[in-house]
Amino acid sequence: MVLRSDFDRLTARVFDTAARTGGARLDAYRDGDTFFIDIDLPGVDPASIDITVDHKVLTVRAERVRPEREGVRYLVAERPMGTVTRQVFLAETLDTDRLEARHENGVLTLRIPVTERARPRRIEVSAA
Repeated sequence: MVLRSDFDRLTARVFDTAARTGGARLDAYRDGDTFFIDIDLPGVDPASIDITVDHKVLTVRAERVRPEREGVRYLVAERPMGTVTRQVFLAETLDTDRLEARHENGVLTLRIPVTERARPRRIEVSAA
């Protein structure tokens, strides 16, 4: 049995999460000397995706459009349509000049190399 207050808390959490992410969920991870961001963009035409980097702020915008069908009347329309936006604050250690983007199977994958100066390196110790 779900109590009214439990339902309110669950609903608030779901709507808060949806509003915070703008409908686009992401994973961010580092693999070796490369940083990756995978953003779910199902039903988005890759030509509508706009990616910008301004002072280490990465912004991804895309448009999800419901196709116009003459004579069709939707009884249920739950899939979100319209502009989807995500912003990510990037570290100074990422080389955004070499950022690569690929859209495949509804997922936008951004590949950003780590700068040379941020890579782990071994320091030699000299004897006095």
